[in-house]
Amino acid sequence: MRRTAIGAVVAALLAGAVAVALAPTSTASAAAADPYTWKNVRIDGGGFVPAVVFNPGEKNLIYARTDIGGAYRWNETDQSWTPLLDWVGQDNWGYNGVLSIAPDPVDTKRVYAAVGMYTNDWDPNNGAILRSVDKGNTWQITTLPFKNGGNMPGRGVGERLAVDPHNDKNVWFAAEGGNGLYKSSDYGVTFSKVTSFPNAGNYVQDPTDTNNYLNQNQGLSWVTFGATNQIFVGVADKNNPVYMSSDGGSTWSRIAGEPTGYLAHKGVVQGNYLFIATSDTGGPYDGGAGEVWRYDITAGTWTNISPTAVADRYYGYSGLTVDTLHPGTLMVATQISWWPDAIFFRSTDNGATWTRIWDWTSYPSMSKRYTMDITADPWLTFNNNPQPPESTPKLGWMNETLAIDPFNSGRMMYGTGATLYGTTNLTNWDAGSTITIKPMAKGLEETAVLDLASPPSGAPLVSALGDIGGFYHASLDAVQPTFHNTPSLGSNTSLDFAELTPTVFARVGNADAAPHIGISSDGGKNWYQGQEPSGVSGGGTIAVGADAGYMVWSPQGTGVYYSTTRGSSWTASSGVPTGAIVESDRVNPKTFYAYAAGKFYTSKDGGATFTASSATLPSSGRLHLHAVPGVAGEVWFAGSTGLLRSTDSGATFTKVATVTSGINVAFGKAAPGQSHMAVFLVGTVDGVTGVFRSDDTGASWVRINDDAHQYGNAGDALAGDPRVFGRVYLGTNGRGILYADRNTAATTPPTTSPTASPTTSSPSPSPSTSSPSPSTSPTTSPTATTGGCTATYKITGSWSGGFQGEVTVANTGTAATKSWAVGWTYTAGQTVTQLWNGTVTQTGTAVKVVNAGYNGAIAAGGSTTFGFLGSTSGTTNPVPSPITCSATG
Repeated sequence: MRRTAIGAVVAALLAGAVAVALAPTSTASAAAADPYTWKNVRIDGGGFVPAVVFNPGEKNLIYARTDIGGAYRWNETDQSWTPLLDWVGQDNWGYNGVLSIAPDPVDTKRVYAAVGMYTNDWDPNNGAILRSVDKGNTWQITTLPFKNGGNMPGRGVGERLAVDPHNDKNVWFAAEGGNGLYKSSDYGVTFSKVTSFPNAGNYVQDPTDTNNYLNQNQGLSWVTFGATNQIFVGVADKNNPVYMSSDGGSTWSRIAGEPTGYLAHKGVVQGNYLFIATSDTGGPYDGGAGEVWRYDITAGTWTNISPTAVADRYYGYSGLTVDTLHPGTLMVATQISWWPDAIFFRSTDNGATWTRIWDWTSYPSMSKRYTMDITADPWLTFNNNPQPPESTPKLGWMNETLAIDPFNSGRMMYGTGATLYGTTNLTNWDAGSTITIKPMAKGLEETAVLDLASPPSGAPLVSALGDIGGFYHASLDAVQPTFHNTPSLGSNTSLDFAELTPTVFARVGNADAAPHIGISSDGGKNWYQGQEPSGVSGGGTIAVGADAGYMVWSPQGTGVYYSTTRGSSWTASSGVPTGAIVESDRVNPKTFYAYAAGKFYTSKDGGATFTASSATLPSSGRLHLHAVPGVAGEVWFAGSTGLLRSTDSGATFTKVATVTSGINVAFGKAAPGQSHMAVFLVGTVDGVTGVFRSDDTGASWVRINDDAHQYGNAGDALAGDPRVFGRVYLGTNGRGILYADRNTAATTPPTTSPTASPTTSSPSPSPSTSSPSPSTSPTTSPTATTGGCTATYKITGSWSGGFQGEVTVANTGTAATKSWAVGWTYTAGQTVTQLWNGTVTQTGTAVKVVNAGYNGAIAAGGSTTFGFLGSTSGTTNPVPSPITCSATG
């Protein structure tokens, strides 16, 4: 249970908002700290960007808000985004839902954000207004007497939060939920309800929704300013969409003659005109009709300036922006135009005439005023190759925000349901030439992470993500070309690999229809479709046996099943409840574990039968179990009561004394001098919630994050790296994947692995019951020592005609190496066909490998690895001996 953010201030909240100081520092005495550097695994985007907001008072000061991933500030130097809310922790995770953001155009160091994720009971805390006097580097909090819905319907309208440019101590907030209009007169320290405002809104998307998600009053929509004392407010009321005050907010009136029948998503003032973009729903996923209107503030007259007549379209309008350097120039976007693509409209005469970003020529052909360059983020093709008139990548969808730079008419940014795009040559549109649209999402990481795997060979990381499936992360610091595909499983809920044969992976997902499972034979890069039992409606969890001979799947919609054919056929398991969480032992190929409703279950026959343990486990909260690589029968369980450890396959569990609450547990490479793998924990140790590492099986802990790096609702996906001591991968719900390394001088192995999948030497991607199984355990060479280093050769997987190997190079000297070389001679016709993390030369049977440019330097006592694929021409694949290693210092 997360602690409430408002505590005992309820009585005061009834009268108005209460200011509290931001407290990203902890008062409890925690475990010792081990300094770490935290970075995102680069994906770029991956979710809905409801708004981009330029500060009109300072060049290149730009903010973006997301619905579940916090807020960001633009860095002009390297064209990237800096996250501003990573201090948000488990107790106030809803603050990562940013309903609105408002920069101060006068004192440009100030910026405000309205935060809170849900207005129902999914988010236990009330909303808040955050305020910063250093452009978002640090914040203070003003709690509100109601909730905000940064991830609720209508979240793309706005901006609901606005600073009065004529008197910037006045900050206005248009609230949802029928809560009305609020104002601060002290730079956001306190807020009071504007009791004179007459309409709290009445639009509800679905009053009958039993999930309490679609049935809220979407309230007020935006605040904007005209001349001194002129304030306009949008209201989610189709009969009364816009109100105006001419006396600084003392009195309000509905604007006479205003358009009705639609909701005003956006309101923008330029000169003497108020422009509004309307749609028939609150969005952001829907909207089938709408209009664009211009209001002459002086004359008090309305003009319909819609680019297209309602009868001729299937979309409403939302994204609306003006060019402050060229009065009369404005743009508007379709709220939703799924087919064939989004449409942007541009006018240079205050909406009297419009041009479109694309036009029909002879169906299905189009003429386009743009080209798209997604070189930076190639996955934005979404693995599609549609038939015309559709194309890939798409301009976008859910286009609730367009923003022209107030200092540069050529730059525009806009958000979509997948990422943030932009152009720097927008004025080409008016000159009759094309504009170039590119992703502008570097540093903005918004994926929801559902599972992570870091195998002992191959890519350092494979992910399972909401919406976009997940990736084979050959590099942690470079965007990957494609996400998991063929099969496409929608949101991927779980993935696993065979610990002793890590080329074999399985993943499952929540596709609307079959398939729900994919199998990989090359470490998670390429996949083929598995079969599935009848009744499967969602991914659930998947476990792969240690040698890939067995798989156990607990999907949604049906019971638990096991497979002995790598997913090409399934048989019902017995003794385990439907919906159980499943996990494999990392040593015994036939041992699997399961958890359901406070009970632990063990199978010793490959998942065919399970037996319940007498151990008592927690039955509610965020629960995760993982087995330890290299130790048969050792399994750990993280739950609301703490961290539990079993060394007898779940028959009994022992509680780790200092851990009072656990969210997830994972294992990584053992610390120097230790035989047991390092244990990583997201949980509470000594009263402090954070990310921790133990090098002595839980006897002592070090905290490896800090109060500036908490990432909100994080930890449901967690993995330690088996090749790099100290490295951990942390999944978040909306801030993407983080990886963290210790701040030491120790050598860090590279974050890259093969960029191309094996061809001639790989096993067939088709499932086959008659194919020989991979080797059940690694085959390892004797360790050889020459010239201050050792090299250990290991076969990590094999199949008919091919194999995968890995060599560990360790520095046995007292000083760091500058370079190294490893060699061996094959005796059975083997050939190295591909190698990563080094450069290979094979002359006949003799193989020589020298370091890559990034891993020649190995600290004293440190190590690095390189991996390779090989082919065999005979019936055997003996380990070569000796393995030579030489190093220069």
